[in-house]
Amino acid sequence: MSQTILITGAGSGIGRATAWSFLRAGWNVGLIGRRKDALEETAADAPNALILPCDVTVPAEVDATFNLALTTFGRVDVLFNNAGMSTKAAPIDEINVDDFLAVLNVNVTGMFLAARAAFRIMRNQDPMGGRIINNGSISAHVPRPGSVPYTMSKHAVTGLTKTLGLDGRAFNIACGQIDIGNALTQMAARFQTGVPQADGQIKIEPVMDVEHVATAVLQMANLPLDINVPFMTLMARDMPYIGRG
Repeated sequence: MSQTILITGAGSGIGRATAWSFLRAGWNVGLIGRRKDALEETAADAPNALILPCDVTVPAEVDATFNLALTTFGRVDVLFNNAGMSTKAAPIDEINVDDFLAVLNVNVTGMFLAARAAFRIMRNQDPMGGRIINNGSISAHVPRPGSVPYTMSKHAVTGLTKTLGLDGRAFNIACGQIDIGNALTQMAARFQTGVPQADGQIKIEPVMDVEHVATAVLQMANLPLDINVPFMTLMARDMPYIGRG
């Protein structure tokens, strides 16, 4: 019987690349995202893909979407909690409060709601259990200049990962986090033209093929449930992380 993964933010970037990796590996893949057309492009008519348009910030939509996936596939083995957003870099006093709240709504509330729905299903299915993989960030450890909303949100994701890793033990649910640095997606294209550094300079940064992220998530998902990777950092080797600042 094929295993099932649900991927939020599956319409582009890391979510799309990861979905393709799991589809090639023969998994059932639930594609969750706000834009149906983008999800259809990800699915590419794969018979084991399920298109699930959903706004992860809306509780009723999340619950209904996860219930539909459960009805379709019979169980949920893995959630890749991937959907996220950022804002334009700025010092805190120049950040619009609505922009700050929008980032937290997706990156924190959305992750909470998706994890909550997956945990409920995994706890009650037979056999019990599953795995939740949260997409953190290098910013879950060290910030970039002018990144208060995003950095705050990704530090919160780390707290979610640690708590779910603890609470999940009683229900055979593993929870880990992948912290990604400079994977080449549309969002990260700016690294190739130059981004602000801690010393005020603008510098081009190295990037890596997003396929390596997809492979790492697949590796984490294929582990038996009594094994966990609590945190994995995957990055372009020479990006300014070790020694940032």
